[in-house]
Amino acid sequence: MLRTAPASFVDKAAPGGARTGKRRELLRFATVGLAAFVLTLGTNYGLKLTVLQAKPVTALAIATVVATAFAYLLSRRWAFHTRGGRRRLHEAALFFTVNAIAVTINLCPPLISRYVLRLEVPEVSFPAQEIADFVSGMLLGTAAGSAFRWWGYRRWVFPVAGARQTSAGRSRAARSASSIRSR
Repeated sequence: MLRTAPASFVDKAAPGGARTGKRRELLRFATVGLAAFVLTLGTNYGLKLTVLQAKPVTALAIATVVATAFAYLLSRRWAFHTRGGRRRLHEAALFFTVNAIAVTINLCPPLISRYVLRLEVPEVSFPAQEIADFVSGMLLGTAAGSAFRWWGYRRWVFPVAGARQTSAGRSRAARSASSIRSR
């Protein structure tokens, strides 16, 4: 099956090209994104239904920033654990820059929904307003922001595949060197 996969999906570093590194990375990115989405959703509605009732876009922005910090930790340690190529501070600055752009992308649909299309009370019913907020912010905005994040992380934040070694996936040269030393 991997013989028919595009070359960009086959991890060249794996023995025989058997692993699909890009696909695995995408699945891990999606898992981190799902966890961050749940955190965003809970934080957003927690704020929106309590202290920020009059400011739904602000509630979404705060929730997204909280989830971004969470996502950086999981992305660096798990989703992109073998990628790198930058010093940690530079990497973190780029991560938060990419996410600031993604937050802006994420906020465009709810801003349009609320303030251009006027999908808010009293123009529409409360349930219609909440459905419009959910679809525009949590679905459309998150999808657009996530697509930008995937591209930005691989392009700028974690640009070099195989830059970091892991204990489970040490390079063949590192294993050979340690076996020679132990003789």
